[in-house]
Amino acid sequence: MKALERKLHRPLNKRERTAELRRIELRHRRDIEEARRRAEAARQAAIARQRALEQAMRDETQAFIAKDDPTGEDPEVRRAAVNALGNHAGTVVVMDPMTGKIYSVVNQEWALRRGFKPCSTIKLVTGIAGLCEKVINPVEVADVSDKYHIDLTDALAYSNNTYFQQVGGRVGFEKMIAYASELGLGEKTGINAPNEYAGHLPLEKTGFALNRMCSHGDDFEVTAVQLATLVSAMANGGKLLVPHVPKTAQEEAKFKSKVRRQINIEQEYWRRMVPGMVGSVNYGSGKRAYDPLQTVAGKTGTCIGQGGWLGLFTSYAPLANPRLAVVVITRGSDAHGHIPAAVAGQIYRELNSRFGTPVNLPIATVPGAGSDDPKAAALNEEEKDAAAAEAAEAAEAEAPTNTVDDNKATTVSTSPATPGSGGTETPAPRNMVKRVLMPIERHNPDPQKAETSKPAVKSGGQPDDRPRRARPNQQ
Repeated sequence: MKALERKLHRPLNKRERTAELRRIELRHRRDIEEARRRAEAARQAAIARQRALEQAMRDETQAFIAKDDPTGEDPEVRRAAVNALGNHAGTVVVMDPMTGKIYSVVNQEWALRRGFKPCSTIKLVTGIAGLCEKVINPVEVADVSDKYHIDLTDALAYSNNTYFQQVGGRVGFEKMIAYASELGLGEKTGINAPNEYAGHLPLEKTGFALNRMCSHGDDFEVTAVQLATLVSAMANGGKLLVPHVPKTAQEEAKFKSKVRRQINIEQEYWRRMVPGMVGSVNYGSGKRAYDPLQTVAGKTGTCIGQGGWLGLFTSYAPLANPRLAVVVITRGSDAHGHIPAAVAGQIYRELNSRFGTPVNLPIATVPGAGSDDPKAAALNEEEKDAAAAEAAEAAEAEAPTNTVDDNKATTVSTSPATPGSGGTETPAPRNMVKRVLMPIERHNPDPQKAETSKPAVKSGGQPDDRPRRARPNQQ
């Protein structure tokens, strides 16, 4: 306005001032609209690039699956694994945890020759290390928040980061790496396949970096077949097996399991890990792997690694007589929503008639925890971290738009809709099994549980649900 007055060498009159204000306002509106259009175009371009990357990974997965050598694999198991993986970008390993026989490896390139960050599956190593070093006392609980005090079982079931960061910090870097090596990480499994990747172990870690390494697996690289041998050792009592694919009928007939080494860990410690792994599937982070006809033990993992999202699930079943170890790793948007657990669950359910629990084994049936369990929402830091990271990514993508339109709402979906994802998007059956082989008496019970389980008391001092005795009618 003043620049115009200087140009005219006189002050503007009322009409000129009004007209100039309108021109300025109109120009400002045009600038806002242009900024909004540019921001939306940038957002759509970012979405298109992400979708292209996701589709490229899925196409790469299908191309690698087409190049797999299925010689010697079990056709029924491979068909179930391929169908369960569907069009997800990932890999599946199915093996016998007692003998090391490989039933099927879907996407052999990723399973044998690609290393991935283990995410929360590293908590299996941290838990074993904590038990062996007497850092974890199974009958005591640890403070993970102002509200909750949990033990190893709940920490595994809900994949609580704080608990395992405390444990790992007390175990120390050198011992953590020693246990990881003993459990087979950082070395080739010896599978009869070419160009196997040995994985990678972290270098020196201290402070918070050490704590995160013990809860998120930072700087580790593992293969799917390494995770399969690790979880198989947990299932068979500590035998680190050499996985093998019998290529011919003669090799199949002469097949004998080969033990790479017997892990020097007491049987008691293996058993202490079982309730938490079962709890993960029955009511925790791995609920999508649930099989109503057998007990599955497993551990989930979700984090950012190798330049994008990773999802992992390592497991074995049935609990009483393990016959299958299933490991699933997915990438990109297929890592969200615990899709790997859903893939494994579909495999277990489809093969249940052949490998499942015999009908004469009793399984306790009790109502499972609902999906709105406040304790699960509070303790499952793996899912909270993933949701927070997704929200941050969405906010970053929406940032240019929000600068020009503050009233625009952004909604972040935590339930990914993936095209062509096969049958794994079907929710897992309702949880009716909650089997724990080693119930542990807690000396310091969870105060939250104590409050919710205490019956209401009337003024007379009797609880509402006290038993009442029926009296005969008096004459």
